[in-house]
Amino acid sequence: MNRKRFTVGWLFELMQDTLQLELVGSDAGMTREITSNEVASPGLVLAGYTDRFVAQRIQVLGETEISYLHSLTLDRRREVLTRYLSFPLPCLFVTKAQELPEGLEEIAGNSGVPILRSALKTNEFYRRMKPAIEEEFAPSVTLHGSLADVYGVGLFFVGQSGIGKSECVLDLVERGHRLVADDLVIATKRGNDIIIGRGHELQRHHMEIRGVGVIDVQSIFGIRSVRQQKRLEVVVQLEEWDKAAEIDRTGLDGQTAMILDVPIPKVVIPLNPGKNITVVAEVVAMNHLMRYSGVDPAQLFNDRLISRMRAAAEVRQYLREDDE
Repeated sequence: MNRKRFTVGWLFELMQDTLQLELVGSDAGMTREITSNEVASPGLVLAGYTDRFVAQRIQVLGETEISYLHSLTLDRRREVLTRYLSFPLPCLFVTKAQELPEGLEEIAGNSGVPILRSALKTNEFYRRMKPAIEEEFAPSVTLHGSLADVYGVGLFFVGQSGIGKSECVLDLVERGHRLVADDLVIATKRGNDIIIGRGHELQRHHMEIRGVGVIDVQSIFGIRSVRQQKRLEVVVQLEEWDKAAEIDRTGLDGQTAMILDVPIPKVVIPLNPGKNITVVAEVVAMNHLMRYSGVDPAQLFNDRLISRMRAAAEVRQYLREDDE
């Protein structure tokens, strides 16, 4: 798991159109690295309180901050800006295409802090900026397996090479389900407990079927047979049949797989000749939907069984104690 070096220049290239950006002044600071996904305004820092200031955050000057700077005398403004820009700020955004206060461009240039101006209002700027920057900083890892959308549930098929993961997903696609990625899945963590899977851009919607070669699923089955990304919700581990192995027969002993420190429900399916793995995969997806809605068939069956056994035991106890 790693992340490329994220610079101001890369951010500008990535978000120039979305944020309606223009570079103001020198581009000398465009190589500065952005190390935090936090976006914030300076707040009380402009008034002189810097004890709790986190300089690593991307800085945004909205209408309030710019108006405050305009209200200061030139000498006071230069004093405030010199102190503010002495911190190792990655970059400075000015929203609403506002005119820069006198001295800001000069002092920022001397400090090597690039200024990017956006035509968007501040609220809209934050709305567009935060998801993009969080995406860039989200933890990610490349996994070996195949990801499919089955009844709206993201099933991630894993197992040893050649066991039939791709063939299973291809059969699911033929039955109307959707391919997300085959062989290599890029998993990205969103928030605290969501894993989003997608394919590599060079192999997207292509599959390797042994004996056939590489096929284009979208061209063969149509646009509805694929999707760009999907939440990874159940890991389906395919294993060769071994009658000596212990396999969960009831579904009560739930297993999990850890992906980016997020526990994902896991189902282990042993393969033997004649088993319809595609139908089993559909049942796995539907069973997950039932559990997600609060209905656990295995637990309900177990509860009924225990209740029936208790009732029978109570009847036997009553008959033993009936001496009349």
